[in-house]
Amino acid sequence: MRSTLIVLTLCVTLLAAAPLAAQETAADINARIRKEGTENSQIMKTMHVLTDIYGPRLTGSPNHKAAAEWAVKQMTAWGFDNGHLEPWDFGHPGWLNERFSGFVISPVKDTLSCEVVAWTPGTRGPVIAPVYQMILPEKPTQEEFTAYLATQKGKLKGKIVFAGKHQAVPVTLTPPSRRQEDKDARDRYDPNNPNAGQGGRPGGPREEEEPGKLTARQINEQLDPFLVASGALIRVNDAGREHRQVRAFNNRTFDESKALPTVVMSNEDYGRISRILADGTPVQLEFNIVNRRYPEGKTSYNAIAEISGSDKKDEVVMVGGHLDSWHAATGATDNAIGCATMMEAARILKAIGVKPRRTIRVALWSGEEQGLLGSLAYVKEHFGSFEEPKPEFNKLVAYFNIDSGTGRARGARVFGPPEAATVLREALAPFADLGVVGAIATKGRALGGSDNTSFSQAGLAGIGMGQDPIEYNSATWHTNLDTYERIIEDDVKKSAVAIAAAVYALAMREEMLPRFTKEGMPPLPPKPVPAGQPPTPQPSRTSGQD
Repeated sequence: MRSTLIVLTLCVTLLAAAPLAAQETAADINARIRKEGTENSQIMKTMHVLTDIYGPRLTGSPNHKAAAEWAVKQMTAWGFDNGHLEPWDFGHPGWLNERFSGFVISPVKDTLSCEVVAWTPGTRGPVIAPVYQMILPEKPTQEEFTAYLATQKGKLKGKIVFAGKHQAVPVTLTPPSRRQEDKDARDRYDPNNPNAGQGGRPGGPREEEEPGKLTARQINEQLDPFLVASGALIRVNDAGREHRQVRAFNNRTFDESKALPTVVMSNEDYGRISRILADGTPVQLEFNIVNRRYPEGKTSYNAIAEISGSDKKDEVVMVGGHLDSWHAATGATDNAIGCATMMEAARILKAIGVKPRRTIRVALWSGEEQGLLGSLAYVKEHFGSFEEPKPEFNKLVAYFNIDSGTGRARGARVFGPPEAATVLREALAPFADLGVVGAIATKGRALGGSDNTSFSQAGLAGIGMGQDPIEYNSATWHTNLDTYERIIEDDVKKSAVAIAAAVYALAMREEMLPRFTKEGMPPLPPKPVPAGQPPTPQPSRTSGQD
């Protein structure tokens, strides 16, 4: 009899507890997300591996592939499903700078601060040679530039060529704020503010094209083959930035035979040598550059893993960032921290044991720095576009992206109707104390900025998280200062917590995130046309570009 009473009591207790578990509120879930993300965060460990162990992670390089393989392995260890690398055709061999040294040999002795330009050849041993400085004409016509090059023939053979005059970089007397003021952030993400959405990711000033004048890019495209044909040994560019910051990008042809060994030199070193040359004093430099090509890099990879859903598992909420980086540093703020944040957001949900209705998928892209290539390939393969949809097109709820450094998330921009932003705003509202202030809708389908625009261009709900700038615009973005030390742990933990909660909210809703109707879908922006041709007329419907 006593045994029967014990069994009955236990059954009653379990039955009473079951409704309580089922009735766990959104506030309860958010509290558990905060606790896990604050007390058990793995984000800095992930950062250490992605930057210190595998950085830099240039697309096509063995470093990038190793980082992607590790990320899949780590997410699988956390309990994620379907972890794999998804290949796409990069079309260019991988490249890695293995060794660089640069010195002034005469008239003084000193070490030079430089970074090597990607997909350029090495020196095949130390090279010691005199410097010749080309003072390139500013905004010349084609005829003027051709005439200038004719004056340089016979002067470059066996020389280290400084390509251009020294750039004067003024002292910054009023540095930009590293935090957004709360009022400014609220205004930026206020749907009732006509100026909402202004500001965002960094970008250099766009060069204004003048009819009949060559752009800097057009000049550069002609200068490289001229230097090769003239027998020059090395090309040196001025970094044009303060405090020895250097940004080094790539040979745009990806063909090493069409470029010299090329370095970007700190503005301070470039200026010193330019001034000595202006005195009429010869300067000799020494460089040793060792680069390696990887033919297998023509195939690159996106890293994918997911938390499987339940009753709506065929519908997907995606989160991600680009894992590839430039090579001047270890790619911490751009964008290992974005990947670590999104991995952490998903890990938090897995760790607290929630069962999302929809599948939550993490994607870590490659090829972003060469033009959003990895995410574009993924969207094309899986979703198609609004104009040419694939079956999965109607199964994607949204894609969350973060890619503006270490600053805490302040708000979100979602491609979609105002109702989509309302849903996102409500999901983020409980985290106002962490600095997240709101969400706004956008209509722009132009590519640019980051991988969320690969989704927006296709007509899908790309969500870009806006952040406090910290040092991103002023110091770390694409520079040799982009290292683990520039990460603010408290900020990135807050971002991961807020994003985890928003992702979970979208994964649990009864309905998909609202989308544009067929009639309301903004048109694609016009494609670039060759000079001299009029643009194709577009429908009168306003596109609402950001």
